[in-house]
Amino acid sequence: MGKSVELSSVDIDQSGSVKTPWPVEGWGHRTYLMGILNVTPDSFSDGGRYAGVEAALNRAVAMEADGADFLDVGAESTRPGAEEVSAEEEWARLEPVLEGLRGKIGIPISVDTYKPEVAAKALEAGAKIANDIFGFQLDARMAEVVALAGAGVVLMHNSRGAELEGDLIAEVLRYFEESLIVAAEAGIYPERIILDPGIGFGKTVEQNLELMRRFGELRELGFPLLLGASRKSVIGKTLDLPVEERLEGTLATTVAGVVGGADIVRVHDLGPNLKAARMADAIYRHERIS
Repeated sequence: MGKSVELSSVDIDQSGSVKTPWPVEGWGHRTYLMGILNVTPDSFSDGGRYAGVEAALNRAVAMEADGADFLDVGAESTRPGAEEVSAEEEWARLEPVLEGLRGKIGIPISVDTYKPEVAAKALEAGAKIANDIFGFQLDARMAEVVALAGAGVVLMHNSRGAELEGDLIAEVLRYFEESLIVAAEAGIYPERIILDPGIGFGKTVEQNLELMRRFGELRELGFPLLLGASRKSVIGKTLDLPVEERLEGTLATTVAGVVGGADIVRVHDLGPNLKAARMADAIYRHERIS
């Protein structure tokens, strides 16, 4: 094993357990919802509707009220063909939103970035989770930033344009194993890690459907799982629908995620997805609404 971070009050609570931004002992009890807040002018899902600070803050408050357990804030579009922005521009978009959210919401904030300099500033500004779409495999400094901050992390599978061959699940698991090695070498506690198979990232429509169909097989590594299929092109291409008409398709993926054992679903439309997840929980996880 590589270097490890020194234990401190940031890492361990009074009971001796590792501090995390999520209810570790609650995994499998119910499905948690992560609300998506894009503060980019070129978001595929909302066309920049929340690029303004006031609009973003109002949206965050509304999502918490609608049942979000976490808020994932992104300031660079990762849709295919999107223009890459500099770390300086990404932080310029993020900073006022993160500052404005202080005291406005009580749920943990995740920052959707793969840039270590942006992640470091965001975690210092109050974010509790780093959501790395490259799973520490584009820039290993991301792991050092997460470890130093004592933050949680979502590690996503991303083929980065390479064609996936052979067994899809085996390839995703192999990728995750490499990401987990980087995390361990940085000293990140396993309790802080969630895995995301990366629906829509370097995969065909058929592969995305297969990944959701075989989602449960990803539990082999023993880590909590996140499903992020909301409004994505796999829904649009399967149903031949524009992005603004993909709610029902998204709800189907949320239920499929619950069936497959997803611990978190990352979605845009909190209210409808909460109802779908709770009903699916009642059926498959015996979690009833009181």
